[in-house]
Amino acid sequence: MARLLVVHHTPSPAVHAMHLRVLEGARHPEISGVEVVSAAALTASPVAALEADGYLLGSPANLGYLSGALKHFFDTIYYPCLEETKGRPYGVYLHGNDDCTGALQAVETITTGLGWKPTQAPVVVTGRPSTKDLDQCWELGAASAAALS
Repeated sequence: MARLLVVHHTPSPAVHAMHLRVLEGARHPEISGVEVVSAAALTASPVAALEADGYLLGSPANLGYLSGALKHFFDTIYYPCLEETKGRPYGVYLHGNDDCTGALQAVETITTGLGWKPTQAPVVVTGRPSTKDLDQCWELGAASAAALS
């Protein structure tokens, strides 16, 4: 069975709501053969990353940059996963009050270094997430899981 690892840092109501919709999409009953594992960024381990076949990454954009928690995840897994996870698919969802440009750039730079491949367009939301934004999160989750089934 394929494994989708959803690594998240969800301190705010907005990014938490996005995370829940991502999980709903990824765990849709019509998608079979995929185990969806959700892990907080501060506790997700290199072993969890190595055991996954694909990744969904969720973070707030703090002052326009990636959260320290998701950066910590990347720092922890980078060298153990550098060769072993090349080519694996990933998706990302970000929330910021004003700007997410630096956070998205950081994710893209780090995942490029890891050799991961984006399989879906990122979901980037500024301000309060709308119903459409949350639907895009659901679609991101479903498409990411379906790509592994």
